[in-house]
Amino acid sequence: MAGAEGVELTVQRAEDGEVSPYLTQHLRIGDQLEISGPIGGWFIWRPTCTTPVLLVAGGAGIVPLMSMIRARRKAGADTPFPLIYFLRSPEQLYYADELMRPGSGVRVSLLYTRKAPDDHSRPPGRLIATDLDPPGSACFVCGPTGFVEAAADLLVHLGHDPARIKTERFGPSGD
Repeated sequence: MAGAEGVELTVQRAEDGEVSPYLTQHLRIGDQLEISGPIGGWFIWRPTCTTPVLLVAGGAGIVPLMSMIRARRKAGADTPFPLIYFLRSPEQLYYADELMRPGSGVRVSLLYTRKAPDDHSRPPGRLIATDLDPPGSACFVCGPTGFVEAAADLLVHLGHDPARIKTERFGPSGD
């Protein structure tokens, strides 16, 4: 977590990634890194914004959305902030303690694509229109490229204003 003592990094290792193998296998405590904020500057939520927000995460796409959730909590904001979080399986839930803590002020919907808990109401499967909230929110979508494109297309299909859908995507590097 960002603070006076440092910065928290969350890294999902991709075998063919450009940076994650170095960060997860070679970087050691005390090594120095140069970091910067978001390059585009558009994938940012500010606590002064009172427009309802819809967060949609696919896997490790929760990372930048988690910083928004933390900023909201720190500011004491009461902006509606539902999170729809897609995971392959329950074991891949990032920030479980923090997200599932009672009183977080964030409505979290966990949906699974490959393996769901036995007592889960929705069977595993891909993102569909009924998984998403109706229009009226500023939307932030982050995850693997295919997931982000599918989510953004569904949001537009549901009537969300394309100008209010902010996306951030990631995937394996090319050859």
